[in-house]
Amino acid sequence: KYNISFSEQKPSTDTIAADADNNPFRDEKGQLLFRPGGHGALIENLNELDADIVFIKNIDNVVPDKFKPTETHYKKLLAGVLITTQRKIFEYLKLIDSGKYSHDELIGILHFLQDTLNIKNPETKLLEDAELVLYLKRKLDRPCRVCGMVKNVGEPGGGPFLAVNEDGTISPQILESSQIDMSDPEKKQMFQQGTHFNTVDLVCGIHDYRGQRFNLKDFVDYNTGFISIKSKSEKELKALELPGLWNGAMSDWNTIFVEVPIDTFN
Repeated sequence: KYNISFSEQKPSTDTIAADADNNPFRDEKGQLLFRPGGHGALIENLNELDADIVFIKNIDNVVPDKFKPTETHYKKLLAGVLITTQRKIFEYLKLIDSGKYSHDELIGILHFLQDTLNIKNPETKLLEDAELVLYLKRKLDRPCRVCGMVKNVGEPGGGPFLAVNEDGTISPQILESSQIDMSDPEKKQMFQQGTHFNTVDLVCGIHDYRGQRFNLKDFVDYNTGFISIKSKSEKELKALELPGLWNGAMSDWNTIFVEVPIDTFN
C-alpha cells in the first residue's frame, strides 16, 4: 500500500517582479506582482519531509511501462550508492567524535573526501591535525545526494561540473546554462562540451549521523539566484528565480554523480 500525499509550493516563497527599469512591476489594477520563485522554492517542502531516503524526479520525465524495469533497477542502484556512501560518512564522523583517531586515519578520511566525494582543497596539506579534523567534520556533516546522469546526446539542460566554491574548495555541482557566463567563449565551450547532462534523477539523504534531520536551508548558496525575462499582459518583466533546487539550493550537499542509461530518461 502506498501512502500518497501532495505538498504545494508555498506562496511565501513567491518573489516580486520588476519592470524593464527595475521598478516594482504593477498589474492593470496597480497591484504589485508576485511570481512563483522557481523550483528552488521546493527546498522548503523538502525540508519538511521526515524520510531516510528521498527520490526526486521531474514530472516531465516519466518513462513508458516497457522501460520501467530498467528505471526501477537504476533507482535501486542510486539508492544503494547513497546508503553505502552515507554509512562510510557516518562511520568517519563517529570516529571523529570519539577523539580516538590516529593521523593515518585522518589521512584516510581525507582521501575518501577527495576520491569518493571529489572535494578538493589545495590547503589541506598545510593543516595541523586539529585543524584538519574541523575541516573534515565540516565537509562530511551535511546532506548527501547521488545524481543519475546520462550521456549527452544533444539534449538541452544542465550537467555535472566541478566548481570552485567561495571557500576555495572544489566540489561537484549541477550547473544550468543560466549559471554559465555564455559571453565568455571559453566557458561557453566548456558547457557545450559537457559529456553528460542532468535529467533530475536524485536520491537524497537528509538525516545526519545522529539521526537528526538537517535544516536544508543552511546548505543553500543564496548567491546563485538569477533573473529571467518574462512577460505579463504584453509587458516585459524581470522575474527573480530562487537558487534552483538541484543547483544552488543543494550547493553545499555532498554529491556523487553516477552514469545511468538513456533508457531511464524520457
